[in-house]
Amino acid sequence: MNDRKTDIVVVGAGNAAFCAALSAREQGAEVIVLERAPYNERGGNSRFTAGILRFTYDSVEDLFDIVPDLSEDECTNSDFGSYTRDQFFDDMARVTQYRTDPNLTEVLIDKSHETLAWMHLKGVRFTPATGRQAYKVDGKYVFWGGLVLEVVGGGPGLVEFLTQSAEREGIEILYGARAIELVMDGNRVCGVSVRQDGNIFNITANAVILAAGGFEANTEWRTRYLGPGWDLAKVRGTRFNTGDGIRMALDAGARPRGNWSGCHAVGWDRNSPEFGDLDVGDMFQKHSYPLGIMVNASGRRFVDEGADIRNYTYAKYGRVILEQQGQFAWQVFDSKVIGMLRDEYRIRQVTKVTADTIEDLAAKLEDVDSDAFINEVTAFNRAVRTEVQFNPAIKDGRGTKGLVVPKSNWANAIDTPPFEAYAVTCGITFTFGGIAIGTDAGVEDTEGQLIPGLFAAGELVGGLFYFNYPGGTGLTAGAVFGRIAGSSAAKSY
Repeated sequence: MNDRKTDIVVVGAGNAAFCAALSAREQGAEVIVLERAPYNERGGNSRFTAGILRFTYDSVEDLFDIVPDLSEDECTNSDFGSYTRDQFFDDMARVTQYRTDPNLTEVLIDKSHETLAWMHLKGVRFTPATGRQAYKVDGKYVFWGGLVLEVVGGGPGLVEFLTQSAEREGIEILYGARAIELVMDGNRVCGVSVRQDGNIFNITANAVILAAGGFEANTEWRTRYLGPGWDLAKVRGTRFNTGDGIRMALDAGARPRGNWSGCHAVGWDRNSPEFGDLDVGDMFQKHSYPLGIMVNASGRRFVDEGADIRNYTYAKYGRVILEQQGQFAWQVFDSKVIGMLRDEYRIRQVTKVTADTIEDLAAKLEDVDSDAFINEVTAFNRAVRTEVQFNPAIKDGRGTKGLVVPKSNWANAIDTPPFEAYAVTCGITFTFGGIAIGTDAGVEDTEGQLIPGLFAAGELVGGLFYFNYPGGTGLTAGAVFGRIAGSSAAKSY
């Protein structure tokens, strides 16, 4: 295959990559997008997400430039609340234990709302996330956790909207095209070497934008950087995120940055496949654990299921599950809350047992000490502070007293049949370590200088997330810095 030439090459074809490509195209640049996956597996991790994005807004009126068709009924029957700049800052600081880069975080937050409005103008459709981020209280949907909007069609819808927009804008997308090396002219990046259909060729460009995801699908890198046992984790998303973009950048002199031993990892069906299944999407996740309890092989609770709003705990609890004997846990619920479980608990591909007594349930919990489990439930039930009213839409303070492992909110006795339990393991979403960028999305070298012609966005950027992250921030960060990377790249030559 002959060598090619263009203005800008974008490596990757997910949310961050397409936002970068569309932004560069706005500036008049000719753009080629490289998608390592074949067409039927396109979209990277973005396609496996729920399509929820975190952004600032002060009132329901601020939502109309993102969802202009928000109906009067939706406004009347919903309490969207607000999510201010200060709240976003507080959440980013708190969940990352105050390690997040303040300059990158400021850009992320201040550009979050306008970026979603820009995405809407590019053809991405949003809708209220009532099924995932709201509980009905007194007949009205009450949103919680700082998240209110999701893309219509979730992650697959997001990828489809962005792909269609790119095609309308005349952006060329090459599928099955793996970028294997950056082409350098001295210290300047001037293109990429690409392998497609067994052929290797170069694409010369004025700038390259890396948006090819983290290294979560690379078993060897997971074990090297995250630590022992991480080779046993399931991969929630694409099998193609093996760290190519990070490796190429490091080879070109980029500075590694961020929480290389950290990642986003959740409770994921114990018997799910090794990598994500596009037919199931993100529905192997099991995120209603705040409504029940989780026990390990010893039949014991091992984590405070109600420590905080789910959005601020789910991305770190996968690691805790991985640390348990056998790398699994069971989530247990009774009939008082079963109707409140998220839709992912009702899919066909689920590891589930049911029973009418705790004793029968104990006998069905595979690989669990039955007697210890029964004793654990008995102790938990006695410890529930029943004098405090249960309210799933807020941190209600309905906790336990006297337990070694407390439950701080949403504690209900497991005493009303039928009972249900779901087996989960650790599902890794994306890695937190990556390469250093400035606020213009330019990649920095080990001396702290910008590498001419090289920009980056998305999961392969380090410095934003440490230990944990606020739910919905990953897609927002990809979109914000993707948009910035595209504009910066187009103006760099």
